[in-house]
Amino acid sequence: MSLSPADAESIGGYALERRLGSGGMGVVYLGRSASGRQVAVKVVHAQYALDEEFRTRFRQEVAAARRVSGAFTAPVVDADPDAELPWMATLYVQGRTLAEVVTRDGPLVGQDLRKLALGLVEALRDIHRAGVVHRDLKPSNVLMAEDGPRVIDFGISRAVDNEVLTVTGRLIGTPPFMSPEQFAAPRDVTGASDVFSLGSLLVYAATGNRPFNGGSPYTTGFQVMYEAPALDGVQEPLRSIVERCLDKDPAARPELAELHRMLRALPATAAPTAPGAADPTMTPGATDRAGSLHRATPPHAAPRRAAARRTGETHNSRTGHGRRGRRILVSLAAAMAVTGLIITAVKWGPHRLTASEPPTASDSAGPSAPELPAGWQPWRASLSVAVKGEPVDDLAYGCVPDAAALYCAGTGFTVAKIDAATGRVLWRYGTSPQTSRPVGVRNGLVYVYEKPPDAIYENATYLTRRLVALDADTRQRRWSHLVSDDRPAYLFSRGVLAMSKDAKKFVAYDEAGRELWTAPAQASAGNTCIPGVLDGAPYGLCTPDDPARGSVSLLRLDPADGTRHEIATLPAGTQPLGVVGGRTLLLVPQDVEYVSDSGEDEPYKQLLSVDPRSGAVQRIPLPATTRGSANLIGGVVYFVRPNGTVTAVRAANGKRLWQKSTDGENLSAPVASRTYGDLYFINRYGRLLALDRDTGAPKWHTTALDNPGGSVEDTTPSVLLVDDAIVAVAGNTAFSVRPDRPTARPSPATAG
Repeated sequence: MSLSPADAESIGGYALERRLGSGGMGVVYLGRSASGRQVAVKVVHAQYALDEEFRTRFRQEVAAARRVSGAFTAPVVDADPDAELPWMATLYVQGRTLAEVVTRDGPLVGQDLRKLALGLVEALRDIHRAGVVHRDLKPSNVLMAEDGPRVIDFGISRAVDNEVLTVTGRLIGTPPFMSPEQFAAPRDVTGASDVFSLGSLLVYAATGNRPFNGGSPYTTGFQVMYEAPALDGVQEPLRSIVERCLDKDPAARPELAELHRMLRALPATAAPTAPGAADPTMTPGATDRAGSLHRATPPHAAPRRAAARRTGETHNSRTGHGRRGRRILVSLAAAMAVTGLIITAVKWGPHRLTASEPPTASDSAGPSAPELPAGWQPWRASLSVAVKGEPVDDLAYGCVPDAAALYCAGTGFTVAKIDAATGRVLWRYGTSPQTSRPVGVRNGLVYVYEKPPDAIYENATYLTRRLVALDADTRQRRWSHLVSDDRPAYLFSRGVLAMSKDAKKFVAYDEAGRELWTAPAQASAGNTCIPGVLDGAPYGLCTPDDPARGSVSLLRLDPADGTRHEIATLPAGTQPLGVVGGRTLLLVPQDVEYVSDSGEDEPYKQLLSVDPRSGAVQRIPLPATTRGSANLIGGVVYFVRPNGTVTAVRAANGKRLWQKSTDGENLSAPVASRTYGDLYFINRYGRLLALDRDTGAPKWHTTALDNPGGSVEDTTPSVLLVDDAIVAVAGNTAFSVRPDRPTARPSPATAG
């Protein structure tokens, strides 16, 4: 990933060449010393540099990493933990993480598995000899280099002869790979704790599954402490070895020297797949296990705003409710204390409003010249005007299209109308402290959210917002109604569907603003409900107050009078995707409560296809390690991971069609081209990417915007099509290019 305009050119005398990744602690760059040596430079995010507790942890990481030097660790070559932006440089190692290898290529077998196991034991030997306990040995902290694995990230390690940093109310580690003593007595862990984690990691490497995999960190912790590990698919002799490593009693686990002798007996050739094991042939490319991406920090944590909210998500710190920008997340439970995770509930994304799909290029005679709006030219427009103070919501910039115009959210206004051909701003409406994407546009009306213009963060979160209908030509307000502050509204066949301000009723309005009907937000699973629209019809999903407990009720609401039909009871955490073949398609997560820090990398286990009339449910298993933000397009579900991996799965049978590891992180949801049969994505820095929809093969990509604005780290990018013209939003900038000449883009100075 190339450097952005906001990136420095050098850190500590190391010239920065490109970004390698971004994590919760900071950004990792590929750097080069004056002598030409390549290093991975980790630079702490500015918001953490002001946190003295965080600085203490970073100093501890540097000190621990300096003490460790071996063939299977990435040594520290330089660091300045007291700099304005603390940084650390380690030797650059080419290789993907073990998590990426297993996700893309499937479980390890034969010589690959043996090489990993022995290398990790030797790495732990070097770490323990230095008087350090790693305490967070997990797949994302293991780099798979060509000459063997490298253990990285000593961010929560401790030196045995020093007091561990006390973090009140938190568990230090990653629950599925923690030892029992890390839960029971985290200050007293020894090197035997790393041996336990190694056992869990080897099970994951050999099968693609975790030996402890509860529905929440609490459940997982209970399993680690009291239950036997799940070792299905682990073959002998590895099975007997990991059973000893996973003994609950630290004293009963093997010493590293003994463990090394046992692991040398592992076979160097692959054995037949055991019953219940993940099939390594499900994913192509299993022979290429060495990659080019080096991560000195795990890829899971996205940068956060000062209010500690997720990227693209609006979070109410008192209720725990919020909206994830791309998929409009509705959080229905309080934030958890353990490891800072958040219990999330059902999601209904704006791209899931219809089941109608454009034809792909493979359905026609071949690509033709793109159809563009009359008078179209490449353009660029700012979605920000001067405004005092911070918006009350996270920045959810984005647009909804009409025939010849776009209606876009921005800072300092409620909505702007932009000419789709030239990018000229035709009008702006309102002075709003929020930046919520418009609901939609239909028949000359633009539907938007609005809050009082003089609101401030401390109290605006509790001022119920309004759903407003504006005249698309004159921006005149036609009508408005108070609606729920944290439930989205959607257009459906007869009007607009929302929730009442107390969130106790579904309510539908027609184009004139008249109330069509209301329906109680009640179901057998619970009375915490959100609305949604699938293929033009109104629906609802209802859960208990704690969505991780119990089940989910799927409601079909009669468009004419709102009569409720409870058509199915589904597993907790089930999320709607859309409609395929007249049946409602939903997605079931693997872990209801345990989600990634970025909120966009959850694993999923199956699809559900529900008959909307009879309620009959068909369960469709997903391939192992299917994860990411899910998007349904034309009968295929595309899973997009924060690290740039895109996976295509056929909705009808759960078959993986292809999986590609792109070089673009933090990608938007895809949009499908009518003319070219491609999928288009954009990352948060304005870099566009096109993949072949049928094969995932890269078609083209562009460079990042020269200056997308100061909000790129806080916003979720988006892309849409107006005819064939690509319209993308990154940071607080919207721009448009043609798909056959995507690199032709105007500079800010020449934009219309």
